[in-house]
Amino acid sequence: MLKRPLFGILLLVLGGCGAAYITPKVIADDDRIQVLSLTAESVLVANRSSYEPKQLPAGFFQNAGGAAGARSISAAPLPSLNEQSRPPQAITRAPPAATPGPYRLGVGDVVLIATKSAGTTIEELSGLLAAQNRRQGYTVQDDGAIAIPDVGRVQLGGLTLEEAEAEMFQKLVENQIDPSFSLEIAAFNSKRVSIGGAVGKPTIVPITLIPLYLDEALSQAGGVDSSDPDFVTIRLYRDGALYQFSLNEFSRRPKLQKTRLIAGDSIFVDTEFELGKAQAYFAEQITLADFRRQGRIQALAELNTEITLRRAALTETRDNYQSRIALDAVDRDYVYLTGEVTKPGRFAMPFGRKATLADALYSDGGFSAETGNPAQIYVLRGSPDPANVGAVTAWHLDASNAVNLIVATRMEMRPNDVIFIAEQPITRWNRVVQQFVPTLISTGVAAASN
Repeated sequence: MLKRPLFGILLLVLGGCGAAYITPKVIADDDRIQVLSLTAESVLVANRSSYEPKQLPAGFFQNAGGAAGARSISAAPLPSLNEQSRPPQAITRAPPAATPGPYRLGVGDVVLIATKSAGTTIEELSGLLAAQNRRQGYTVQDDGAIAIPDVGRVQLGGLTLEEAEAEMFQKLVENQIDPSFSLEIAAFNSKRVSIGGAVGKPTIVPITLIPLYLDEALSQAGGVDSSDPDFVTIRLYRDGALYQFSLNEFSRRPKLQKTRLIAGDSIFVDTEFELGKAQAYFAEQITLADFRRQGRIQALAELNTEITLRRAALTETRDNYQSRIALDAVDRDYVYLTGEVTKPGRFAMPFGRKATLADALYSDGGFSAETGNPAQIYVLRGSPDPANVGAVTAWHLDASNAVNLIVATRMEMRPNDVIFIAEQPITRWNRVVQQFVPTLISTGVAAASN
């Protein structure tokens, strides 16, 4: 029996190699298939197709915020501000000079946000201005914060006006809102001085940005109301200490008239020598202050509880949605990667924004530099027209010049795009060899044994 020559076996094996390995590539063998170069100009055409990215649920954009229905502090009982009768002269004891420093925002103050023009900032701050029109500004709540729609809670309590503007600026920048605004105090409610006794109109006088002096406070209370001013004593209660001087002494000494008042001061114009009624008035003011403080503490506790419950509900909503994503139970848009990529598979398009070719290529390591041909990168995109379902546009990116990768950062992806990277010629030859060498060896061994 004649043995088949070895070179004949080689020819037979090599002749069959074309059928043994099929190289994937893009072939425009149909009029409905177009291959277009992807350049800085043509990418504008590729991006014209409309696409709205899927959005995250509303729970990812909400914050715990302030409780709209939070319980307000109960109204304090009205103080008894009764007119008193006459005392003799009192021993003068003037209060020390006060230096309270710049005004700091506190609970109850109302701040107003003003924009510089109606053409730009109002559009960005529409939520802010709508709330302002309803509420005449933003009230500093019990926890020292103001609640702004689309921004959340901004802590302003204890800040000067300049520090509050800096905090507002930072919050608006973090929420991508044009920070062109000015901050003003519309109502001063956190720092007050009470005036009672023998005055024309017992009242509460707020402390504002302008220093408040004793003569101005008495004037706002209607002045001293007594038929015998020689026996009038002005008493000032501050931080647990009692100061006093006669009305005559007050009238003679401009320094007493310009006594600067600070938050929490209580003034009582007395017409009796005994301190009983004045002490009762000051005790009443202390009791009212304690009542308001306890009310604020309770309201703040309720607010914190509601915020905690809201935050827990939002966290549960977000966790449930992320679990659905992990289980692939959420309708999402995908781009598919095949050919000489590091990890063939699908790339999930992000929520709320558009992804580019560069995002898809490099999300899982990019294409294989060892086997992939950078000159043969394609984005295969089917026609959105149901009547032309077989039409495909192959956008070809030649990245053999690395500068062209800039185009990949501008090419927007669309759902169901397929990214294909062809193999290098040497890769194709290696794979052919890997397929026929085992066959060659086995065939040669079989021939030698015959």
